[in-house]
Amino acid sequence: MKQRKIKIVFIALVCLWFLVPIFARAQNPENKEIVLGMSTALTGPAENLGKDMLSGVLLGFERVNREGGVNGRKIRVIAYDDGYEPRRTTINMQKLINEDEVLAVIGNVGTPTAIAAIPIVNAETTLLFAPFTGAGVLRKNPPDRYVINIRASYEEETSAMVDALIDVYGLSVDEIGFFTQRDGYGDAGFSGGIKALIRHGLNSDLRVVHTRYERNTLAVENAVSDILLMENAPKAIIMVGAYAPCAKFIRLLKENGLEPIFLNVSFVGSHSLAEMLGDLGDGVIVTQVVPHYNADLPIAREYLKDLESSGTKDSPSFVGLEGYIASRTFILALESLKEEPGRENIIDAIEGLGEFDLGTGSPLRLGKEDHQASHKIWPTVIKGGKAESLDWDSNMQK
Repeated sequence: MKQRKIKIVFIALVCLWFLVPIFARAQNPENKEIVLGMSTALTGPAENLGKDMLSGVLLGFERVNREGGVNGRKIRVIAYDDGYEPRRTTINMQKLINEDEVLAVIGNVGTPTAIAAIPIVNAETTLLFAPFTGAGVLRKNPPDRYVINIRASYEEETSAMVDALIDVYGLSVDEIGFFTQRDGYGDAGFSGGIKALIRHGLNSDLRVVHTRYERNTLAVENAVSDILLMENAPKAIIMVGAYAPCAKFIRLLKENGLEPIFLNVSFVGSHSLAEMLGDLGDGVIVTQVVPHYNADLPIAREYLKDLESSGTKDSPSFVGLEGYIASRTFILALESLKEEPGRENIIDAIEGLGEFDLGTGSPLRLGKEDHQASHKIWPTVIKGGKAESLDWDSNMQK
């Protein structure tokens, strides 16, 4: 009996010998990854946007991973393709949250896909951080706890466009038209533009030319025909769409001898738009929600340096820089935590950032009642196949 007890104790000690280091590793945060998710467009008409956003997000996290991660924990991103289709986003979000058990979702691309994601993150109490969309549905007042933005809104972009067209270019409210995607994204941009026109004296939106196309298609011919058949075509057209249909719309109008001022919101992706337009791109305006990646600013220099040292073949882009700023902001929040990161305390940490400076040329701010870090717009214009900074204020002074 005594020998049997000794044998049992010996076996228990052996098991404990093997189990203790396993248990210690499980409890040691230095051996855990911080896992984030993303549902984005990696195929389809908006795939360049999804790939650039993912590239920028990964680049920002790789910066801290090279140094061993945050508090010894490296960050990994699981990205699923939704093709810019809401029904696929729904599936991806459920998988990321419930199967992959991500800490948060970061950098999703698109308004219709965000509309599908918002009820899921609210129900599952999981953060949707820095989505690549400026739609008002993500900017409630007071804000949804589980939705936090970095970029300025589409309303702010289209408002800046309208102000410039009237105050700088001397157009009247009747000379400005719209070409938009027929969904929540297009509606958000159009609504913001109308508000700005009303501020400038518009008394009825029925006076405003508004043509549309269907999401994830290139079916812009009807919109082009509507413009060409008008007796008094708009002298400027504000565009709220994806790069491929927007490029086709611009090309067809120019080929038919009509050349209004074309203005696009940031979601279009200026690099992809310029590439598709070629020689026809000169003069097309694109508002940006981040500074130029070639600007003499700390964040731009760090982005280009990290991109060069990454070993990838990715080209610098405004979308990539936006993703980079998103991940750098998320890192600041993680570094401020004094406990294990969880789905609730990461939100508290982000809200606790207050005013902070990432070197964008203007301070960013996040708080409990302020879930949008930036409100600044940077206008650019396509010249020679590239987007160059455009100073509307200087134009106004000339």
